[in-house]
Amino acid sequence: MFIDVVTVIARAGDGGRGAVSFRREKYVPRGGPDGGDGGRGGHVYLEVDPSLNTLASFRRRRHLMAGRGGHGQGSRKKGADGEDLVVPVPPGTWVWDADTGELLADLKEPGQRLLVARGGRGGRGNARFVTSTRRAPRFAELGEPGEERRLRLELKLLADVGLVGLPNAGKSTLLRAMTAARPEVASYPFTTLSPHLGVVEREDGRRYTMADIPGLIEGAHQGKGLGHQFLRHVERCRILLHLVDAAPLEGDPVDHFVTIEKELELYSAKLAEKPRWLVATKMDLPGAREGATKLEAKARERGMPFFAVSAETGEGLPALRDALGDALEQLPAPAEEEAPPAVIRLRPDPRIIWVEREGDAWRVRGEWIERAAVMTDLENPEAVAYLQRRLERRKVEQHLRRAGARNGDKVRIGPWEFILE
Repeated sequence: MFIDVVTVIARAGDGGRGAVSFRREKYVPRGGPDGGDGGRGGHVYLEVDPSLNTLASFRRRRHLMAGRGGHGQGSRKKGADGEDLVVPVPPGTWVWDADTGELLADLKEPGQRLLVARGGRGGRGNARFVTSTRRAPRFAELGEPGEERRLRLELKLLADVGLVGLPNAGKSTLLRAMTAARPEVASYPFTTLSPHLGVVEREDGRRYTMADIPGLIEGAHQGKGLGHQFLRHVERCRILLHLVDAAPLEGDPVDHFVTIEKELELYSAKLAEKPRWLVATKMDLPGAREGATKLEAKARERGMPFFAVSAETGEGLPALRDALGDALEQLPAPAEEEAPPAVIRLRPDPRIIWVEREGDAWRVRGEWIERAAVMTDLENPEAVAYLQRRLERRKVEQHLRRAGARNGDKVRIGPWEFILE
């Protein structure tokens, strides 16, 4: 089981502002208010796309932003709703709230969609505030800010085939040659610092996954290097391909083979029983034929299937690809790891208001009151007066007095700060 983890920020679109407008037509000298409402901000969704198998697309895209709502206009014209953002994720993605640590969903089924950030409401235009006593309101609401959320995405994939071997054994090169994966490849040890996953597709359309396990070293079973971390990945593969450089610059290929076999067997008995194949790599280099002959004899001695390949020339790759596919079909299907139950939160009544101490001020909380504050244009005296009347109707001052607030105390509602008078 390979765990690919990324942290992203989902930002829904802000709602559009409501319009302050009055009807202006010939022969209608006192046209009433006709400001339209702002549009809703776009939502951010995650949707399962079965064609994906990694979270690689998020490496360069850490901010997911939906469109903002359009502003309202005169003649009661409503602003356009912001464009929703639908982000594809591979099946098997677990979605966590990165700040609370709660599991939001286990996305498995193709087309399954999760709303991760809700777009802000559009502000109401001044036409919505007309009453029998307020015939010409000169204020409108601001748009509500969209939700912003930090998400941790985890993809848990079972690799069918794991590539193991010493650093520079040719694992990343072989993965590139057999799949569409593009791990970094270089001539120095430990180019690969985390597992890479690719999909091998046979000519008949059947597929299986292959993972490049970072290079193991002598003493890996004791945790040297990143031994324990890498060996945990190895333990969950169905077949292991032990890659050995048939023409190493230093040492003997058989000694290299024995070193890694010893580490695998010392780590756990489970690994010792796992199907392992020996693959001699870099057959295009001088001296590789002699090394491959020695390795083939060692494989025969241990009863292991043997292949000699060159990722550069393609030698032996088709035979290895088909042999692995046939062998995997004979093995029992892997067991899926179940996600912990997702957190189900009951949405509190938006009308509920509570007061708590926050440093040198009082913080008033509640879905309704925080939304009302953030959507009020505090530079417009008429809009502020309207907000004050709404707070009076909800008896906010009584809540503050009951909590111990006194005249002159600071009061915070949403992003705004007031003085209690």
